[in-house]
Amino acid sequence: MLLLLSTQVLYIHNMSKKKPFVLRIDEEKLKALEKWAADEFRSINGQIEYILDQALRKSGRWKSRTRDTKNTENTAN
Repeated sequence: MLLLLSTQVLYIHNMSKKKPFVLRIDEEKLKALEKWAADEFRSINGQIEYILDQALRKSGRWKSRTRDTKNTENTAN
């Protein structure tokens, strides 16, 4: 029970770091995103974040903290 509460607090803390913004999108794209998100059990916002994350990683413009941490640990040894 304590672990679950701890995880929930961490999740809320991470959410506060996100910056809200308005996205204008045509209706057909929004419907496609809604279906895609539902198929993968995500919210539309979560699906957009997932798509952006994958595109940024693929282009080499974003590296995960976990990967950077592992590389640092391997270099130190």
